[in-house]
Amino acid sequence: MPHQFHKKGREVGKKIQNFSSTRSFLLLPLTFLLIFGLVACGGKSPPASQQNTGGSANQDSNLTFFDVTLEQADEVGRPIWKVRATRAKYTKEKQIGQAESPYGELYQDGKVVYQIKADVADIEQNGKQLFLKGKIFAIDPSNGIVLQGNELEWRPQEDLLIVRNQINGSHKQLQAVAQEARVKTREQRMEFSGGVVANSTDPQMQVRTEHLIWKIKEEKLIGDRPIQIDRYKDNKISDRGKGNSAEVNLKTKIATVRQNAQLELLDPPLQIASNSMTWNMNSETVTTNSPTRIFQRAENVTVTANQGEMKIPQKTVYLTGNVNAVGQRRQSLKSNTLTWYLDNKLVEAQGNVVYRQVDPPLNFMGETAVGNLQTENIVVKGGSSSGRVVTEIIPQQRANRQQ
Repeated sequence: MPHQFHKKGREVGKKIQNFSSTRSFLLLPLTFLLIFGLVACGGKSPPASQQNTGGSANQDSNLTFFDVTLEQADEVGRPIWKVRATRAKYTKEKQIGQAESPYGELYQDGKVVYQIKADVADIEQNGKQLFLKGKIFAIDPSNGIVLQGNELEWRPQEDLLIVRNQINGSHKQLQAVAQEARVKTREQRMEFSGGVVANSTDPQMQVRTEHLIWKIKEEKLIGDRPIQIDRYKDNKISDRGKGNSAEVNLKTKIATVRQNAQLELLDPPLQIASNSMTWNMNSETVTTNSPTRIFQRAENVTVTANQGEMKIPQKTVYLTGNVNAVGQRRQSLKSNTLTWYLDNKLVEAQGNVVYRQVDPPLNFMGETAVGNLQTENIVVKGGSSSGRVVTEIIPQQRANRQQ
């Protein structure tokens, strides 16, 4: 259905009103022909300076309208946008030029999906798309999302709203800045791109990436590019997660970080690295189900295992499968499982335990081990079928060759 243009002009007065009573909306070219005739008959003549310098083409590009309404409908007659302005200037290049205080609605399936407003904006429509340039506000009345930017494009046939150029989005659950936001209204899906910084109040965190997908109904954030997640406590960073991709469930407060996943804790000072990890911000636990490396900077201890779990408030780490803990002086403890109490600097190992010490050079093998790896104070128990610990004293020459 062609676009319709309705004007209640203060300059043409009752003549337009009388004409509008017989036909509410007119095709744009016909409307302008009528306006020209009415202005010529009943309007004031332009100053002489304008007559001498403007010409007919210049008059066409400087038409001013008051109380303007732009409307567009789909093929079955349902509205797809409606924009009103207190004042607008028409140009030949655009169906409407600069508009003052424009406000209106964007429709999908005959229902309002976004309300738009601005102080001043350039408006352009081509029957299939609507463009606005200026300081634009777009509001989703169903969930309270507010998007602010300097350009807006509405493509109803693609179910796509684009807000560009210094985006600022706000919602009770999330605030974000970016260069562009793309909204799929039916899917309730929003994509931020370009220098994305998103802040969540619950959980209190900040996400930084170049591309972020927000599934609004599902309350999920999905990052498919390198991403950094900062977790806050009392407005201070407590933990920082990084990875090549991540998914954050804002409802359950669980983040899954994948591909080169890392988590740095400030208290205790610890770094956890794995190909995939689950970070529960509510219970403050970190779980990995793939080869894991944990590094404690203060004691210079590194532990690797097939998988692990960290309980942050208890400052306790549980590791299983091919566990290998290495201290600063290359002393090592291997086992099937290991519990690491960071506060007490204590480790408890179980299953096929092998403790190796470089200076003096010796090995202990048993079923369990308890002690402080950093101070090399380890007690090994059990071993062999008789339940005795197997001790291997390494001769000095052999030890030197191993070093």
